[in-house]
Amino acid sequence: MENRKTRVLVIDDSALIRSVMKEIIDREDDMECVGAAPDPLVAREMIKSLNPDVLTLDVEMPKMDGLDFLERLMRLRPMPVVMVSTLTELGSNITFRALELGAVDFVSKPKMDIARGMEEYAKEITDKIRAAAQAKVRKTATAAVIQERFSADAILPSVVGHYSSTEKLIIIGASTGGTEAIKEVLTRLPADVPAILVTQHMPEKFTKSFADRLNGLCKISVKEAEHNERILPGHAYIAPGHSHLLLKRSGANYMTELSQGPPVNRHRPSVDVLFRSAANVAGANAFGIILTGMGKDGAQGLLEMKQAGAHTIAQDEASCVVFGMPREAIAVGGACEVLPLQNIARRTLEYLALHSGKSNRV
Repeated sequence: MENRKTRVLVIDDSALIRSVMKEIIDREDDMECVGAAPDPLVAREMIKSLNPDVLTLDVEMPKMDGLDFLERLMRLRPMPVVMVSTLTELGSNITFRALELGAVDFVSKPKMDIARGMEEYAKEITDKIRAAAQAKVRKTATAAVIQERFSADAILPSVVGHYSSTEKLIIIGASTGGTEAIKEVLTRLPADVPAILVTQHMPEKFTKSFADRLNGLCKISVKEAEHNERILPGHAYIAPGHSHLLLKRSGANYMTELSQGPPVNRHRPSVDVLFRSAANVAGANAFGIILTGMGKDGAQGLLEMKQAGAHTIAQDEASCVVFGMPREAIAVGGACEVLPLQNIARRTLEYLALHSGKSNRV
């Protein structure tokens, strides 16, 4: 019996973009473009008549702004939405607002003057449509095919570390749905929390805006990680979209390292790379958290952290946008605990207080 295709409705005011998106989607065996709307008002009627599984939604459109439409859609008829945005500073802020309103993910608009990049873009948008089809707002799930390229071995070996410090660290990894999940965790942490390293699968031009946005919302300081900077308590370091983020040691200090080595599990930055480096360098002094995301990046790394003595948490299925990475981490035995998103920050602080003699409260 042939599997049912994921039905996609494209909403964009550009006829050229609508045509390109339709061609990209229709080339895939597991999805089809069932319609293309020039604005949200037309889209509203097409949603009623076509009942699509996933929407791709432009941000700036005539007659009704994409964010206004998204807000109404999620209130009246929740469904998976992938936002289409230009890679600008303003566009980044708008995109994060869209994720707050309920969009599953976002992708840049294709650059029509760079034909060589279209194949890579097509892979990105179709992967994100597949992830959206699995999101909680959808009633049925569509399986996705993930092609692995390299494991964390391509970046660094797994070694038995010698841990000379008792300084604690919090290590977080996430993908689809992760921007809101990370915000939920970090905004609940006090200013004197141990240092935090975060890998979120995100395009290069968005990671600094993401860090800046969190910095304005959190009690801790949040920044995009730079190469070879000292890691300080009360600070969170977000992996830049162009590099793997690794933990290393210089004397008594924890330091950052950025690597532009090959993608791991098809991602750079990769959660597995960050988690392995934490297992190697910090051992039981690290606290690992894997949040919502498609695929299995981070599952093996979380297991390695646990085997090195770290306490580890996976987000539970009910609170995930896509229960992929946490599910894989649980399946390989990498999670000491499985918790709802809203409980993760509190549990982290309770555990760290118990093991450091320090009292922290959410």
